[in-house]
Amino acid sequence: MSNALAVASVVVKELYRRKDFYVLFVLTAVITLLMGSLNFFNDDKIVRYLKEICLLLIWISALVIAVGTSARQIPSERENRTVFPLLAKPITRGQLIAGKFLGCWLACGLALFVFYLFFGVISVSREHQLPMASYFQALWLHWWMLGVVVAMALLGSVVFAAPSSNATICLLVILGILLLGRHLNKVAVQLAEPMSTVVYVVYFAVPHLELFDVRDLVVHNWDPINWLVCGGATLYAAVYAVLLLFVTWIFFRRQPLA
Repeated sequence: MSNALAVASVVVKELYRRKDFYVLFVLTAVITLLMGSLNFFNDDKIVRYLKEICLLLIWISALVIAVGTSARQIPSERENRTVFPLLAKPITRGQLIAGKFLGCWLACGLALFVFYLFFGVISVSREHQLPMASYFQALWLHWWMLGVVVAMALLGSVVFAAPSSNATICLLVILGILLLGRHLNKVAVQLAEPMSTVVYVVYFAVPHLELFDVRDLVVHNWDPINWLVCGGATLYAAVYAVLLLFVTWIFFRRQPLA
């Protein structure tokens, strides 16, 4: 565990030495502040649209950070040939994968906390209220969803040749799941066999990332969802992340490092 934590600490430091997070945060902040400075027709409901836009920017930025950071971890170690001294410490390949995942996931969590803190400050300045439970659930479920995304991108990093192709494919798959995942079972009903069975298999096999999208809780200041449901979603994300990391380890342990 100490080896994995050591690798994770390096990954966290690497993210905050790069410009990705700062550029995305500044863009999100500037767009949100410009939108917040406008007062359309003196309509108080415009605050909801402002919150929705801000949360959408946070989701896009978090996905870019998670996929971009995770996709380059293993390839960069190979390219810089730093994987050899790492594994000679000794660190096993499983510990390296676990450390890379933990580092990327924690780095995403820290970035997400900064984004949501900024979002909370903007919301309070406009609405003068902050439903802490709903905000916590939105942040918590978002972070666990990113855990699945990070594990997916790490798997792609040992399957695809280049980080760019891995990041592109991962983002397309993630967007497809977020936009279409919940509708696949309805599509399967309308198809003939064997395509109906194939679509059903895909529907039950893919991680349904849309389940973690609870932005409406904070956009409309709704009461928090049942905590048992929140716990179930957390367990669901943990199982998928572990499965993806296990598959990543299987592929990685069979690959030559040179």
